[in-house]
Amino acid sequence: MKGKTEIQPQPAATVTLVRDAPRGLEVLMLQRSHSLKFMPGVYVFPGGALDAADSSPEIQAMCAGLEDEAASRALGVERGGIAYWVAAIREAFEEAGILLAYDASGSIVSLHGDAAERYRAHRSSLDERRGDFGAIVRDEGLRLAVDRLTYFGHWITPVSAPRRYDTRFFLAVAPERQEALDLCARETLNMRFPTIKTPEQFTRCATAAELVAVLSSTRVVRPLLPRTTRDGRTLLPGDPGYDEAGGS
Repeated sequence: MKGKTEIQPQPAATVTLVRDAPRGLEVLMLQRSHSLKFMPGVYVFPGGALDAADSSPEIQAMCAGLEDEAASRALGVERGGIAYWVAAIREAFEEAGILLAYDASGSIVSLHGDAAERYRAHRSSLDERRGDFGAIVRDEGLRLAVDRLTYFGHWITPVSAPRRYDTRFFLAVAPERQEALDLCARETLNMRFPTIKTPEQFTRCATAAELVAVLSSTRVVRPLLPRTTRDGRTLLPGDPGYDEAGGS
């Protein structure tokens, strides 16, 4: 009897948005709808699979401070690396209303005041699959602030998962004068393993600037992945029997 065909992971990007607060760093997390079949109710960072348009020459030309050659070298791929930065910014806007982009003056775009309703309409058009992110950036005269994203992590979903993603993790400081953020981190949140491990890297930093500096100087190493035993149990690094379990 032939085994199941291994599901190939989709390229994906996610962005961890942080900001300084009186009690220390705050991290933005979103809760997935309980009606979804895949990871219902789980808390995640904004992110998702790459779109074909994320690597288009047009949108690459609207990226500020980073070109594809340098982005690809940072990820260890031959070409097309900048698409991960674009996807991270696009997903942050689609899912959280945070737009990491520069306006004509070179400042981070403001989504308040007269622009608020216009950008809400842009988000709705993307959510309803009517709009095009690249066209929005072009028509608003923006440049994507890819230079504000720090690449710091790489996770691949285990082979046993019903959906698999090859995900690059980025960090960005949440811009001011955009939509209000309700940020929290509690031990009771339902989170997947990579999401749990990510904030653990932040605990030694007191400010967002310090965190960016630390991650910028740290070599990206793919962490050990969860492994599945023959009886279907999932083991995390450090669990008894992890080294003997299968998985990728």
